[in-house]
Amino acid sequence: MHLVAESAYVLHTRPWRETSLLVEVLSEHHGRIGLVARGVQGPKRQVLRAALQPFQHIRLDALARGELARLISAEALDAAPRFDGEVALAGFYVNELLLRLLQRNDPFPELYELYGRTRARLQDEGLAWTLRCFERDLLDALGSGFDWSVDAEGVAIDPAARYRLDPEQGPRRMLSDRGHGERSAAATGRALLALADDSAPEAADLPGLRQAMRSVLVHHLGPRGLKSWELLADLARVAPKRDSRRDGDGS
Repeated sequence: MHLVAESAYVLHTRPWRETSLLVEVLSEHHGRIGLVARGVQGPKRQVLRAALQPFQHIRLDALARGELARLISAEALDAAPRFDGEVALAGFYVNELLLRLLQRNDPFPELYELYGRTRARLQDEGLAWTLRCFERDLLDALGSGFDWSVDAEGVAIDPAARYRLDPEQGPRRMLSDRGHGERSAAATGRALLALADDSAPEAADLPGLRQAMRSVLVHHLGPRGLKSWELLADLARVAPKRDSRRDGDGS
């Protein structure tokens, strides 16, 4: 299959052999694609190398044979965002989730659009809420999402209650006599209704929502976690209290 002028976002790049790169992209019409970019390490290929950096929006030509396609050409479509600190970690998390949950060559045009929106929001909006919306929409696209306005029994979500997320059936209301630790790792009804309405909840509701969403993602990821989660845990052990406006518990 010959890919011509295919738009894509670069998710991951790593060296391969002496002068080449292995590149993973999320393309508009063909989903996740693995590419071999040959001979791009020389001084005359600097422009091409720059176009193959993570988060870059590109247009590419490639020849697909087997699991990996051979990159013929690529050009940047914009100036890639310069993420640093917590924003870079959040972007790494988004890319890693896509790499782990998407099979190659499975078309997901809605995820291509979602990635573009999320990439822009990471620069301008609160990290935690941006990531929760990304997780919600990713699960929906993969057919594993929920109706966030009702629980697993079909009862309307109570904004004053707390809910754990059953990965298969959705929100389940927690009893009031549960221990503090178990309840603090659950989502408030207010947070679930915020997901349903696509309106940011109060900052106090975001940590529990993160924990509840993570339990669903762990189910789909299997026993091997994410490197970005490990990095976040390491950062939390050494970093001072972060800016509450960005809710610091991003991924």
